[in-house]
Amino acid sequence: MSLFITAGFPDPDSTVDLVLGFEKNGADIIELGMPFSDPLADGPTIQYASNVAISNGITMKKIFEMVKEIRKASEIPIILMGYINPILKYGIEKFCRDAADCGADGLILPDLPPEESAVIAELAEKNNLDIIYLVAPNSTDERMKKVDSMSSGFVYCVSVTGVTGARKGEEVAKSVDRFIGRVNKNVIKNPKLVGFGIKNHEDAAVIAKQVDGFIVGSALIDTIRNNYPNNDWMENVLSFVNELKYGKKEK
Repeated sequence: MSLFITAGFPDPDSTVDLVLGFEKNGADIIELGMPFSDPLADGPTIQYASNVAISNGITMKKIFEMVKEIRKASEIPIILMGYINPILKYGIEKFCRDAADCGADGLILPDLPPEESAVIAELAEKNNLDIIYLVAPNSTDERMKKVDSMSSGFVYCVSVTGVTGARKGEEVAKSVDRFIGRVNKNVIKNPKLVGFGIKNHEDAAVIAKQVDGFIVGSALIDTIRNNYPNNDWMENVLSFVNELKYGKKEK
């Protein structure tokens, strides 16, 4: 189970505690979102989280500090997920070096196609950072094979064409049925994780039978948004994470 959380959402002081809590409740990988004002692959939920994080004053430097704090208590794989513009502004070489130095393990950059990634891919490899590329239902078999050959860490399989966001279970199931067969045929070098639209344990269980894991982002952000800032907000969020991984506990 890979979980996406925007760094600095719902507030800058909670990110480290959330990540450590996610790990204790079953998360295997953390995708730490680098907020950006124009997140083109993201739907309203993650756009909202990005806007909140930006208004909270989150910067690349602060994100690296968060990763350093997490590394004091955990070795959970941390993938920095975001868009190329803030990295270009920061400086690609400096970004890759600083990301590696703080303890990050890899990058997911949805608006960086493999054909245009040579510079950052070379610098990422030099700094022992995985680069995870994406495939979608409209990816050809040839493109899936190319993405598999260029990715390291895992391949991010987008279950539906469109932006991020929790979707109805039937929609996820249909997408999985049409899509996963081709993914399993063409992506053979890397583990395959499926995201976009998974909102509960039942959705995740359907997908986990056919690939190596699942990714949840929007449903997690929605859960935070619905509970914050109540006194028990973090407890409720971690309970949601536990249920995602293990299902509902019998009373």
